[in-house]
Formats: sequence, C-alpha cells, structure tokens
Amino acid sequence: MRLGVVIVSFNVRDLLQACLRSLFAELARTPALAAAVVVVDNASADDSAAMVAAHFPQVDLIASAENLGFALGNNLGLRRLGLEQPGGDPPPLLLLLNPDTELHPGSLAALTGFLAAQPQAGGCCPRLAYGDGSFQHSAFHFPGLAQLFLDLFPLHPRLLHSRINGRYPRRLYDGDRPFPIDFALGAVLLLRAAAIAAAGLLDEGYFMYAEEMDWQRRIQAAGWPLYCLPTARVTHHEGQSTRQFRGPMTLALWRSRLRYYDRYYPAWKRRLARGLVAFAMQGRARAAGPAQRPTYEAIRQLARSA
Repeated sequence: MRLGVVIVSFNVRDLLQACLRSLFAELARTPALAAAVVVVDNASADDSAAMVAAHFPQVDLIASAENLGFALGNNLGLRRLGLEQPGGDPPPLLLLLNPDTELHPGSLAALTGFLAAQPQAGGCCPRLAYGDGSFQHSAFHFPGLAQLFLDLFPLHPRLLHSRINGRYPRRLYDGDRPFPIDFALGAVLLLRAAAIAAAGLLDEGYFMYAEEMDWQRRIQAAGWPLYCLPTARVTHHEGQSTRQFRGPMTLALWRSRLRYYDRYYPAWKRRLARGLVAFAMQGRARAAGPAQRPTYEAIRQLARSA
C-alpha cells in the first residue's frame, strides 16, 4: 500500500525531528507501507530545513523562502505527491501530520488498516493526547451559533466539553470502536486520495485555522464520511508554532472563522455571528492592556466589515 505524508513546519526544529523519528519508526514497523514523505518548511529561522536535510535524506524537502501558511503549504506538498497534476499518480492514502505530533507504536498501522478495510470511508483520525499525557479532543461537530457563543462568552466549564460546544462524548474515545465525526483536528488526518480528488485541495484563502474544517466539510459533502479511531494514539504538543506570534495568530484565527461562517451560514446567521464577534471583541479591547488591545480592535473591525 502506498502512503504519502505531508508535514508543514515553522520554527519547531526539535519537535519536527521527534515527529520524523516517530514517523519513520512507525514505517519500519509497517513494512507493507511504501511511503513518500514531504516536508514543507515555511521559512523557519531555526535551521529546521538544514536539520531535515542532514538527518532525514529520504525526505523530499521543500524549503520555502516565505511562510506560506497551513493550507498553501499542505497543498504544495500534496501536489508534489501528484495530486491535481497532469499525469500524476498520487498514493491512494495521504497523511497530513503536524510537526508537533509523535505517533505511538501501532498508530499508523491502525489508521491505514482501517481505511483499507472500509472502502467507503474518506478518512480518519487518531485519539490525541497533550504532551503531558492528558486527553485532547480529536474531532468535533461543525460549529453553530451555540459553539460560537460559548467560545466568546464561556459559561459553566462543563459546557465546554459538551455536545453544545461541538464535542463528542469522552466514552467514545475511551472505547475501541471507530465512530463517525464531522471533522478532525488537522494535527493528524489520514485521507483517501479519491476523497481529496472529489472535494479538491485545501482552500488557500485560509492562511491559518478553519481550513481543515472547511476541507472536511467539502469531503463529507462529496460523499466521503470521516471517522475517529480511538485505538490509534498520537501525542500532540499543541500550538508550538502559532504561540510564537499570539497577536497575529489570534487575528488570523478570527479572519478564518469569519470566512468559514460567511461560506456556510445563511444570511441571518452570518449577521448574528458577526454581531456576536464584534460585541465580544469590543468588550475584550476595553479590558485588555495596551499590547493586546489593537488585536481585539482589529478583529472587531473585521466582524463589522460585511
């Protein structure tokens, strides 16, 4: 079975090295897989590209001169593997992997084995854990206004892990049976090439955030259901790239969310969503210190712009 792997990385050299070590250890444990691995380095300043070239010569390294973002970076890797290329012959399975992840033994065999056994499935994700071993939600329902409201105005903490906030029950993750999902966190996502061909590549109008949600919505709409596989385990050292630039990434987050709402919400819901965001950001701007205030004000202006 042929597998293509794309990793888009930015300034996380040591985590990227650990990720690649775990990936190649898993490939060694799964000799039935013939893998092509592409790393797209988004103009890192920490010698990430040099590390890959020196320690992982089997990797197809694309060292970009600029930060392309998540969507464009992954699309570049997917095209290198033959997606949407004249005469291209992409691997039947494509794995998108964040550089801040580490695959547990058996995880790759479980994920690829599931898709091999379930030809109707478009893709799957594993169960995730944070770096300290604590539970992380791997998958979510597509967001509605209730989830947006709880994000902007947190109420009781128990609601944050409920269906109202788009979460799947913990008991499903604690079980050993795959369960259907709306979309998976983009940290680890295995997709069938046929599902990508039906939906198209990632929307490059998203620089960062919400692009995997949009993509998986299109994949589901094209008739390819997605699943979470709790028996496949992956550690996710979440947000190590984006936390380096909190202000710009917060702005990018809401720019992407508003783009998603505008694409998939009806007009009345778009107006309400934008009004909620603008109102919440006005309050946050008033309460924030001088360093954070411009970010919240910029988000408020974005929400009022349509």
